[in-house]
Amino acid sequence: MDPTTLTAESKASPRTAARGALEPERRLLITGGAGFLGVNAAVHFIKEGWHTTLLDNLSRPGTERNLRWLITRHPTMTTFVKEDVRNAGALAEHVRKQDAILHLAGQVAVTTSLVDPGTDFDVNARGTLNVLEAVRLNNPHAPLVFASTNKVYGKLEQNNGACKETQPLDFHSPYGCSKGAADQYVRDYARCFQMSTVVLRQSCIYGAHQYGTEDQGWVAHFVHSILNRRPITVYGDGTQVRDLLDARDLSALYAAAIENIDRTRGEIYNVGGGPENQRNLLEVIDQIGELSNRKPEYSFAEWREGDQKYYVSDISKAKSVLDWEPRIGFDIGLRDLIAWAESIN
Repeated sequence: MDPTTLTAESKASPRTAARGALEPERRLLITGGAGFLGVNAAVHFIKEGWHTTLLDNLSRPGTERNLRWLITRHPTMTTFVKEDVRNAGALAEHVRKQDAILHLAGQVAVTTSLVDPGTDFDVNARGTLNVLEAVRLNNPHAPLVFASTNKVYGKLEQNNGACKETQPLDFHSPYGCSKGAADQYVRDYARCFQMSTVVLRQSCIYGAHQYGTEDQGWVAHFVHSILNRRPITVYGDGTQVRDLLDARDLSALYAAAIENIDRTRGEIYNVGGGPENQRNLLEVIDQIGELSNRKPEYSFAEWREGDQKYYVSDISKAKSVLDWEPRIGFDIGLRDLIAWAESIN
């Protein structure tokens, strides 16, 4: 089936609020909505009574499969728009009448940015500016949450502990520059245009509906490779540390940022699993092997440009402002990811 036909329009039916009164259905636009983060976010918001519109160009492997899965299960709560954030003129009609915008669309790999910096810039920096301008001109009061990255902090040569939002920016690699520019544009639109924008600097998100590649989504890449008995290349020595966050927990934070926009407007939050969910690459490989009853095969290669040897998010700001913290520990989340991956093979 052609994914462009998978469009289900809601008839603006009222929803029953928790307090028992009838309220108009709220609407959320998710750019990059057919990606794994978008699908997980859509499920979370749909359960809260939102109608979700997924805008995606379907360029990433797995997005068509994700889209079919979501629309099959939630046909009246999901609308799909095949579009690209680089097409500025097409965005205005899609941001109108939305109650919030979740901007997840992007070029997601450092390695790809090194091969093609121009496209990386067009998607991440120009694409984000296109979304901001569409919202500013057509729906300026709608909350807009942007998925930024820990790469805006650069390589972080020294381990100074969990990274706070006060850590100086140090864009490294074209990807770091394009996402960093977008990050700062989103922040500045709250200051200059009084828009309700929020920046979330995300670290190592994993979960169901993530197909993963060698260049991005490494936990899922390791899972799929080990389950299918494919060898893995570990870049560096494998001791690089990351804090790991389940996409379901991240989706809850997206919702909290929107619901509390009076407090989050113009703010930046570091978002990850925090110190309790930090692991190095070799630990994750071993754990996947144990849980899947497979023996991982891997070899080592040179460090890649811009790779951080240690990055763990200080998530205390999100906890203090929004009472948010990860609920799904990595051991449980990894089991769930493996179970999902096994179910699709």
